[in-house]
Amino acid sequence: MVARRRKPAAPGGTGAILSPPGYSAIPIKFSEKQRASHCLYVREHKIRAGAQSAWPERRTLFVLNVPPYCTEEHLSRLLWSCGPVQSVHLRAKPDLAEGPEEPRSKFFHPKPVPGFQVAYVVFQKPKAMLAALTLTGPLLVSTESEPVKTGVHKWIADYTDSVLDPEALRVEVDTFMEAYDRKIAEEEAKAKEEEGVPDEEGWVKVTRRGRRPVLPRTEAASLRVLEREKRKRARKELLNFYAWQHRETKMEHLAQLRKKFEEDKQRIELMRAQRKFRPY
Repeated sequence: MVARRRKPAAPGGTGAILSPPGYSAIPIKFSEKQRASHCLYVREHKIRAGAQSAWPERRTLFVLNVPPYCTEEHLSRLLWSCGPVQSVHLRAKPDLAEGPEEPRSKFFHPKPVPGFQVAYVVFQKPKAMLAALTLTGPLLVSTESEPVKTGVHKWIADYTDSVLDPEALRVEVDTFMEAYDRKIAEEEAKAKEEEGVPDEEGWVKVTRRGRRPVLPRTEAASLRVLEREKRKRARKELLNFYAWQHRETKMEHLAQLRKKFEEDKQRIELMRAQRKFRPY
């Protein structure tokens, strides 16, 4: 029996890494104990001609195949050797809006997406993004100086983070409500200018659009409107629903027209007899 020949290994103990067209592969490992490498596929983030993007050009790195255990902080630390990292944004899929979302709340945000994700890494300088395209690796996610918690330690850390700080929560809610009240006040001020809503003293600013009737926003007024709509629907309910109802309605209308025609003829004859009819 002839033994199979083994393929010669590449320098460093790893074979050639295949990557999608236009992407560069960066091998990473969870820790030194891990033998197999996981690959991140990176390229410069580019947009179509004529399109607008909030991601800065020539400084944004688009990353595919980000594993679940690799967070935004881990990605920032892995790529910091290429240059200062301004921000890292993880997404479940490529962002079609071509821009970062509003900052998420520490307390009110959806659960993290399980599975692999994509990332947008924004560097402070363009040369740092170019250096990231030439990384060889493998890079370590969990090191002795900055270990990644796993198992029971990760469960304890997640449970500790799930216990909310009442004071921090109150501050964030108050900040949100202040911004919300400010937004509502601006909308009401704009509505007063455009719609002619009476101000506190009862004066109405007349605009080109004209003055519109303003209903008092009280519970009694709302009940009256609902009752009026209910009566209107009741009058229209099942009106001329069947074909025979249509026929009877038409026949009654014709009978009323004939009756009115005969009455008009009699009135004209009476006026002729009294010599008061002057058609010309």
